[in-house]
Amino acid sequence: MLGDCKIIDLPKIADPRGNLTFIEAGAHIPFAIERVYYLYDVPGGAERGGHGHKELHQLIVAISGSFDVVLDDGCKKKRFHLNRSYYGLYVCPMIWRELDNFSSGSVCLVLASNRYDESDYFRDYDSYLAAQGLK
Repeated sequence: MLGDCKIIDLPKIADPRGNLTFIEAGAHIPFAIERVYYLYDVPGGAERGGHGHKELHQLIVAISGSFDVVLDDGCKKKRFHLNRSYYGLYVCPMIWRELDNFSSGSVCLVLASNRYDESDYFRDYDSYLAAQGLK
């Protein structure tokens, strides 16, 4: 599962007036986009995430600044440093994720395959491990 999570190079149209990057469902990401949200004004030293999803697919992009995403499948962990607006981190279902190391002024954009549904969340790591058959 952790091997299914990866950095996706997004199209970058370079222009002296300013660059443009776009994301198309089905072309650049393997899911239809049902929800978009973003994190900003994250205080220094704060962490976000700290949960997993049963069915949700996500693409996480550092629109501005930088931050780290730690992905965990219950057996292995992998840290990704996101700092380019033309890179997106694809996160498949059944992966625990934590976001930290936010730079000042960073903006984290998340494209999600489903609308918000609290029943899709694992909020407790032990429950997540149990669902993976690891506890």
